[in-house]
Amino acid sequence: MNFDALFTTQLNALKEEGNYRIFAELERQCGAFPKARCHDDQSPDEVTVWCSNDYLGMGQHPKVRQAMKDAIDACGTGAGGTRNISGTNHEHLLLERELADLHGKEAALLFTSGYVSNWASLSTLGARLPNAVILSDSLNHASMIEGMRHARCPKVIWNHNDPDDLDRKLAALPANMTKIVAFESVYSMDGDIAPIKEIVEVAEKHGAMTYLDEVHAVGLYGPRGGGVAEREGLMDRITLIEGTLGKAYGCMGGYVTGSAALCDFIRSFASGFIFTTALPPAVAAAARTSIAHLKTSDIERMQHRRQVAKLRAMLDRNGIPHLENPSHIIPVMIKDPVKCRMLADILMQDWGIYVQPINYPTVPKGTERLRFTPSPLHGDAEIEHLVEALSVLWKQCAIAHAVA
Repeated sequence: MNFDALFTTQLNALKEEGNYRIFAELERQCGAFPKARCHDDQSPDEVTVWCSNDYLGMGQHPKVRQAMKDAIDACGTGAGGTRNISGTNHEHLLLERELADLHGKEAALLFTSGYVSNWASLSTLGARLPNAVILSDSLNHASMIEGMRHARCPKVIWNHNDPDDLDRKLAALPANMTKIVAFESVYSMDGDIAPIKEIVEVAEKHGAMTYLDEVHAVGLYGPRGGGVAEREGLMDRITLIEGTLGKAYGCMGGYVTGSAALCDFIRSFASGFIFTTALPPAVAAAARTSIAHLKTSDIERMQHRRQVAKLRAMLDRNGIPHLENPSHIIPVMIKDPVKCRMLADILMQDWGIYVQPINYPTVPKGTERLRFTPSPLHGDAEIEHLVEALSVLWKQCAIAHAVA
C-alpha cells in the first residue's frame, strides 16, 4: 500500500479548502520584541510579530533571562528524567509554591505545557472520581476536550458562557453523580470572558466542583496577575485553577492549583505527569522570576491595556471589523479561509507584519480571522503601520468594512 499517497490525498484536500497551515520561519531577536528575523525569501528580513501569546513580552525581560542563565550555570540543561524517577528539582518545588501563592491555594502541580496539564488533570479526575460526569462549556479548548475524551466518563455540553443552561443541565443529572464543571476565563479565539461568579454559584448550588482554565488570563488580570478569578475575588470558591507559563509569563509549562489533596491526587494518578520528562530547571527558574515580578509590577499590565485600547480605537476609526470583547485579544474577522491566508501573506511580504491566519478547525468554518495581540512593547508607530496596512488591503481586496 502507498501510504504517502494516502497522506497526500488528505493534505491536498486541506489545501483546496484553504485550511492548510504554513509556518513562518522566524527568529525572535533578544531585547527587540516584537521584532523578529524572517527567513522567508519573499518577506522582509525583519518583521513585526502581531500574534504572539507572549502577551507582555516577558520572554525578553532582563530579569527572566538572567534567572534562566543562572539556573543553567547552577544545574545544567535538562531535568534528568521524569519527576517520578530522577527529575524533581528544587526549582520545580519553588515554582509550585510560587504558583500556589499566586492563586491562594494550598498546592500546585507543574506540567510540561498547558495542553498537558488540561489533558492529564481532566482525564484523571473524570476517570478516577466515582460516578463522574464532566460538564463542559461548548467552546472549551482542544486540550480540555482531549482530557474529557480520555476520561471515558459521561460528558455534558452546556451553551457557551450560559449559566442558566448549565443550571438546567446540572439539575437533570442524578444527585449521586460527581459533577465537574469545566470552563475557561478568557476564550482565546473570540476574546470573550466567562461570567465566572454566576457559573460558580450554579456549580455550588448543585455541589459540583469547578475547573477553571485561566491560561489566557494569568499575568494579565488581577492585582497580582492571578487571572480573572483574582480580579473578581473568586479564587477561593474555585476548586481547581489551571494555567500556563508559556503565554503572559513568557516561558514554557502548565500547572494546576488547588487543595493539597487534589494536587497530590493528580500527581499520583495522572499518566501525563508520571511518565513525562520534567521541565528543565532553568525554565522553572525563569518562570518563577516572571511570576514574582508580575505579582508586584503593574507597569506591564497598564501599558498593555493602553496599547490594546489604542489599536481597537484606530480599527474602529478606519472601519476595520473586529469582535468586540472585554479582553486583550483582537480578532479581525475575514470569514473566508482563502482570503484569510492571502491577507496574512500580503501583510507579511509587503508590509513586514506577521499575523497567522486562524482557520478551521481552530474556529468554525465561516468565522476565519486574523487574531491580533498587541503587547506593551508594540509602539504607537507600529500600531499606525498595522492599521494603515489593513485599511489599504480592505480596499484592495473588497472586504466589507465594519458598519459605522
